[in-house]
Amino acid sequence: MVVLPVVKLATLALKTACKPIASRLKKEAGYHPKFRNFIISIAQANHRFTTRVQRRIYGHDTGLAIRPLNEERAVQAAADLLGELFVFSVAVVAVIFEVQRSSRSEARKEELRRQEIQALNTRNEELAREIELLALKLEELEQHARGRGLFGTLNLRHTQASADRKSN
Repeated sequence: MVVLPVVKLATLALKTACKPIASRLKKEAGYHPKFRNFIISIAQANHRFTTRVQRRIYGHDTGLAIRPLNEERAVQAAADLLGELFVFSVAVVAVIFEVQRSSRSEARKEELRRQEIQALNTRNEELAREIELLALKLEELEQHARGRGLFGTLNLRHTQASADRKSN
């Protein structure tokens, strides 16, 4: 199927193209004042969260105050986080698309299998009816043959009787 390699190639191209887009987002994030304040607050929250998690992992005291990042470092950290989130979201969308495409393909295959099974069942029922009809006809022939006997079935009696009449 030609669609699968094209989809895989498009996904790879999209992942490759999103890296420069992410770096452009990082660059632009520092220039707009409202957005800059927003990402600084995100960076500070992320810094506090990661510092607490690291302190718990290493068994250090978590009650100590956490120094905030300076503004430039916060902007850089938030821009990096934003870029990574963009790359991650593109990868997630690509995976979701691939899973949906695969499930639709499997659903089509399952529907074809179901139709084939239905056709086989229909054919089986037709053959069963035909066998039943043939069994009835055979029974009828057997009853007819019993009534006439072996010679009657083979038309021997009739042939013998006509030969006797001709000889008389």
